[in-house]
Amino acid sequence: MTRIALFQMNTGIDPVTNARDLGEAVRQAAGEGASMLFTPEMSGLLDRNRARGALSIVPEDQNPSLAAVREAAAATGIWVSIGSLAVIAEDGRWANRAFVVNGLGEVVARYDKMHMFDVDLATGESWRESNAYKPGDQVVVVEATPVGRLGLTICYDLRFPALFEALGNRLCDVIAIPAAFTVPTGKAHWHVMQRARAIEASAFVVAAAQVGEHEDGRQTFGHSLVVDPWGDVLLDMGGEHSGIGFAEIDLGRIAEVRAQVPSLANRREIAK
Repeated sequence: MTRIALFQMNTGIDPVTNARDLGEAVRQAAGEGASMLFTPEMSGLLDRNRARGALSIVPEDQNPSLAAVREAAAATGIWVSIGSLAVIAEDGRWANRAFVVNGLGEVVARYDKMHMFDVDLATGESWRESNAYKPGDQVVVVEATPVGRLGLTICYDLRFPALFEALGNRLCDVIAIPAAFTVPTGKAHWHVMQRARAIEASAFVVAAAQVGEHEDGRQTFGHSLVVDPWGDVLLDMGGEHSGIGFAEIDLGRIAEVRAQVPSLANRREIAK
């Protein structure tokens, strides 16, 4: 059994405060025996006022949240999957970027969110992620983590099965789906889609989420989840409070499920 931790956050508009909270979460997760911590999308800054938020978005080597996590990971030996941070990418545009940090505090993987959330909701909310962020174009799988082969995605990627087919074909043991889901879409689709992605890939899904009413006025759904390869929910942190949750995952369960329902082995190419 492998013990993992999820940090369900209520990220605000002050990057220094968020960095402090992340460092404390790393130390708490390590202190309670977790081998790896998972955090949500936009762990370091959540600000719908882009003019104000732009003042805090910097290249990754200057990002206070990444620095805090690396320092705490090196001090405690725990691995961390940072769901994502807003950073200035190499070409000067913004990236919604996930990081995996090992127990030495080294960044061993990066993934830029592929699918941009551009939508007008019935509630009157309007989101145009593509106006600010450059989409990624690479599927990322991290070998030899404490949870085995780890596939990286971010939030809205959840709705695009081709990405998860690619991760399934690469035989990921765990897929991270960090998020800052809105409440209306969360109520409608969060649980069923997370369970479906776990079943399709015959893998564990770990979905650390933002929760509650944030400083910038938005509300997020919460319900950070761990789902096993059969689709059973092992952890649901609810939609009310931030904090750290723990789950024990049995990586041996993956082989059992893939033997019982060998959908990955039986998959065929379908002509377009």
